[in-house]
Amino acid sequence: MSNRIDTTFQKLAESNTPAFVAYVAAGDPSLEKSLEIIKGLADAGADVIELGVPFSDPLADGVVNQLAAERALKAGCTFPKVLDLIRDFRKTHETPIVLFTYLNPIYTYGFDQFHTDAAAAGADGVLLLDLPPDEVPHNAELSAHAGLKHITLIAPTSPDERIAQLAKQSEGFIYALSRTGVTGAQAAPSAAIGATVEKIKQHTDTPVCIGFGINTPEQAKMVGELSDGVVVGSAIVSQVAAHVDAEDVAAKVAAFATPLIQAAKGQ
Repeated sequence: MSNRIDTTFQKLAESNTPAFVAYVAAGDPSLEKSLEIIKGLADAGADVIELGVPFSDPLADGVVNQLAAERALKAGCTFPKVLDLIRDFRKTHETPIVLFTYLNPIYTYGFDQFHTDAAAAGADGVLLLDLPPDEVPHNAELSAHAGLKHITLIAPTSPDERIAQLAKQSEGFIYALSRTGVTGAQAAPSAAIGATVEKIKQHTDTPVCIGFGINTPEQAKMVGELSDGVVVGSAIVSQVAAHVDAEDVAAKVAAFATPLIQAAKGQ
């Protein structure tokens, strides 16, 4: 069965257009507002939605996304409610959804059950932030499961041998980090991202999207010209935080994201 991620990137490749991947935390600032936010981002032109599963110890995230997870948890968001959020989104939208999460919540829920239920709800992929790729070949349960693409994360400091290993394991798209560190929009993308993309593409045809530190249209345009997609997370989440009590928070988030989306696509 075709996966929405593959279909989306195939269509974008035909028009030589980079993807725009938007990250938000599920349930932030509430489940109702979260649904409005992801619908608004999809309507604004986001090609993929990365949905963070709220977790108490998101060690790969900077303060912006940590606080978003905290708001979502305080609002009562659980993984079953994330699945409900996806089901509600699927009533009106076909934009691919990638779950951005850690191993602990998955094992708490049940590893196999997580994949089964997430795919059934309408998720298309999963990015496991703290899964060492070396462990996958040694543990059958960590292998890719039907229904969800396992998105690969590649750091700019990865040696050539590791890039080759990760690229060959990749599915859906590769999330290549523009710089080291935790998530956050406090630093601009590295000027070396073009070389990083070229190095990855020597080993795979999987689309390569660049994230970390992209928060202006100018940065989105530059990254879009050098890769298959632009990932923006903390800059969008910051807008949720800035308008957390506003009734029209979804509209404000979409208004912020729209020029980034347009710039990434060269519009």
